Amino acid sequence: MRILLLHSNYIEYRAIKKEIDIAEESDTDLKRYEDIVVLFTCLESQDDENTIINSLSEIKSSLDNLNCSRIVVYPYSHLSDNLAKASKAVFLLNQFKDSLSAEGNDVQSSPFGWNKSFTISVKGHPLAEQLKIITSGSTETYQNDALKSEERLESKYIIMSVDGNTESVEKFNFNNYKNLKALQKYELSKSRVVTSHPPHVELMKKLSLVDYEPGSDSGNLRFYPKGRFIKSLLERYVTSQVKKYGALEVETPIMYDSNHPSLASYLNRFPARQYTVNSDNKELFLRFSACFGQFLMLHDSIISHKQLPVKLYELTRYSFRREKSGELVGLRRLRAFTMPDCHALCKDIEASKTEILKRFTLSRDVLQGIGFNQDDYELAIRVTQDFYDENVDFIKQIAKDWNRPIFIEIWPEKFFYFVFKWEFNFIDNLGKASALATDQIDVENAERYGITYVDDNGDKKTPIILHNSPSGAIERCLYALLEKAAKDQREGRTPSIPFWLCPTQIRIIPLSQDFHEVSLGYLEELSNSGLRVDFEDRDLSVGKKVREAEKEWIPFILVVGKNEVESKKFQVRDRYSGEMIVMSLSELTDHCKQLLNDMITEELPLPRFISDRPQFK
Repeated sequence: MRILLLHSNYIEYRAIKKEIDIAEESDTDLKRYEDIVVLFTCLESQDDENTIINSLSEIKSSLDNLNCSRIVVYPYSHLSDNLAKASKAVFLLNQFKDSLSAEGNDVQSSPFGWNKSFTISVKGHPLAEQLKIITSGSTETYQNDALKSEERLESKYIIMSVDGNTESVEKFNFNNYKNLKALQKYELSKSRVVTSHPPHVELMKKLSLVDYEPGSDSGNLRFYPKGRFIKSLLERYVTSQVKKYGALEVETPIMYDSNHPSLASYLNRFPARQYTVNSDNKELFLRFSACFGQFLMLHDSIISHKQLPVKLYELTRYSFRREKSGELVGLRRLRAFTMPDCHALCKDIEASKTEILKRFTLSRDVLQGIGFNQDDYELAIRVTQDFYDENVDFIKQIAKDWNRPIFIEIWPEKFFYFVFKWEFNFIDNLGKASALATDQIDVENAERYGITYVDDNGDKKTPIILHNSPSGAIERCLYALLEKAAKDQREGRTPSIPFWLCPTQIRIIPLSQDFHEVSLGYLEELSNSGLRVDFEDRDLSVGKKVREAEKEWIPFILVVGKNEVESKKFQVRDRYSGEMIVMSLSELTDHCKQLLNDMITEELPLPRFISDRPQFK
């Protein structure tokens, strides 16, 4: 059964003529329904009454998220080439409509078996268009044990203060902790669905960074040159910091055999939905992390206790997770994403706790370098009751180091492969929480994969594995930076991104053609200082050129005229301060180098001359 759900301003349709003998009775008057959910519905040969039963919970969930109970069921055979026989389709379709009505919905329908004309206006929000493929067995293509466990989790939630004291979330005073309150609300709601556009979606398009790719699966995006440039700088920076920490960089395949004994077992312990492909009579899955390849590599390695902790790192381009369609909005949650993934083998739990603290500091430093401060995210810890009871002093140590209250989720038992996890959660403008950096203490997978080290007695021992991403997905970092800029804009400040990530850092605008040649000399001088400088050479007014540069969030804008040439002093438009600052080129260079703070630099990703650039929409 296939259903194309469209949340619509209105639909108008008219039955034109019957196409089959058993077509339902209908008149040919024009019908119009407003503020309605239209279900273009196609019954397939394998569908049965169980399919209809399964469809109801799926549709109910969508209607609840849309806050709409008015429906038009519109038979639409064009969604499949594997159609049910007409008599069977009519029977199941009537059962579908009756069941929807029994749930309290206002259900209308267009006639089955007619040729019809229709006009529809679809609302413009992320959940307005949804394709659902429903089978007799399950509405999910695959749901592993970890996902089922995640759905039935009954956690206890507490807040731990800096001094290590704890309170239930119901009793804690959140008055001075707005973002922590938002995290608590988000976690307890258990809803990951986004019902309106987060501001970063408009910004990523407006700045010509990223856009949706209609020619691919949902959650797979296109990155324009400026977006790809920012993403590449983030990738290089995070990788450089992890390698300084001592991790060994490796590369592993993106697809694996679902029936491999170790892999099949792990699939059931990781809460993620997979993409699958078939090749050479094998069912393969696309990786959703770097764990598989790194663990298989470690299984084949000889490791001494003297070498622990052994740290492997891979920047996965890409990892794949078959996230639900209602959760896929912009850069926040994707089905194909770039994940810095660093594992460490530790001797035992005590050694793993020591290493966790080092990686906690590493992750804070990485996020600081990207452009986040501690006020931009909240710390959450997720832990089994047993681990919490046995290691509460360790958790208190983290709380003291964090120096702010911590949100803690305590599980009654071990549902997954890890017993402890911390994560830094960014709170966006819609109040949604998204994990950036994270680390986990994994007590299962070393044994599952046969990973061992040799102790000082020559005996083989099983290590503990840590799973760290010091930044989280690279795309999510860009999402958080844009959401942070949107918040600045909402609160009356000028939106911007960190200087080191700006594709163009300085734009030179000559006052007229007379100043082109001297301006080109300034461009060379600034560029030779390691800055990314471009040149506005289009036939536009100076005011228009300045406005265009401001729309692109260019940090510094120099207009070159007679006074500037004679005085060697320039009135520089500084986006970060919002002021016009008078300085020489050398003073501007020094100021820019302070902003760079020794971060990674790279050449301009587009032609120097604006007139030479294609426009990406």
